[in-house]
Amino acid sequence: MTDTTADPAMGTFERYLSLWVALAMLVGLGIGVMAPGLVQAIAAAEVARINLVVAVLIWAMVFPMMVGVDFGAISGVARQPKGLIVTLAVNWLIKPFTMALMAVLFFDYVFAPWIAPEDAAQYTAGLILLGAAPCTAMVFVWSQLTRGDATYTLVQVSVNDIIMVFAFAPIVAFLLGVTEISVPWETLVLATVLYVVLPLIAGLLTRRALGSQQAVERFTARVKPWSVVGLIATVAILFGLQGEVILARPLVIVLIAVPILVQSYGIFALAYGAAYALKVPHRIAAPCAMIGTSNFFELAVAVAISLFGLNSGAALATVVGVLVEVPVMLSLVAFANRTRARFPAA
Repeated sequence: MTDTTADPAMGTFERYLSLWVALAMLVGLGIGVMAPGLVQAIAAAEVARINLVVAVLIWAMVFPMMVGVDFGAISGVARQPKGLIVTLAVNWLIKPFTMALMAVLFFDYVFAPWIAPEDAAQYTAGLILLGAAPCTAMVFVWSQLTRGDATYTLVQVSVNDIIMVFAFAPIVAFLLGVTEISVPWETLVLATVLYVVLPLIAGLLTRRALGSQQAVERFTARVKPWSVVGLIATVAILFGLQGEVILARPLVIVLIAVPILVQSYGIFALAYGAAYALKVPHRIAAPCAMIGTSNFFELAVAVAISLFGLNSGAALATVVGVLVEVPVMLSLVAFANRTRARFPAA
């Protein structure tokens, strides 16, 4: 594996993601108050419970990430399997279930005096969707900021994406069933195909058509702004529909954020600690902990909208996950960099 030691850099959008999301929330609230008919018209544009407007926006977010997935790099992981083992164990055997546990604990018990049972079920569903979708794109930023091994990070993401195709829908359905939330299986499968399988196939075909890695990088640089537009527009639409609830109960945003924060720091501690115990080199250990901590929030938002609707509490919960993502991850990047010397160098 090649050790990436170049000075880490973070784009303007990534660095201020929480700010852009917060501004989109405010814009959405304003539109919801001043032009409710517009937002309702967007919400009504559905086919088989898939919102057509949001589907286009989600594809704009997801497709550039899938173009970056390179399955050809997977063969090199056999030389250093420990990092991948930690990532897969945390992402698929631990994280979805602890996220569901945190959601039930806080929404059904700790915050029960302030949250109605029907709202609690929706917020729980949103957090389950977040927990079942490991990071696909932003982890490359976190890997770079911790001087991670870029190739190994790509391998970890690629393997996770393969597993996500088969495991995402069953895990989500199981956890929603355990928490007694009705699961429309056909919609869940359709959303998984639409937002995971098809973008992944399209990304692979695009990589093949482009040919070289340099051409792939130039292409993703050109389409990345559309990912930004898709995310911001989706958040604005969600908050336009949720305007009345949020303005009446602004505390709900804080309450949703609490279990996400507890889960994020707990999962990072578990993955980072496991990598340390297994003597995984820091250039692999830091990114493998970041993948488990960060979320594929684009997918979570899309599926929440498909399953429960644009104006659902589940969709709101996934957007709160976007809001807290960058501050949390930057704090963990700082911690990982401060503790680099405690790990093997190679």
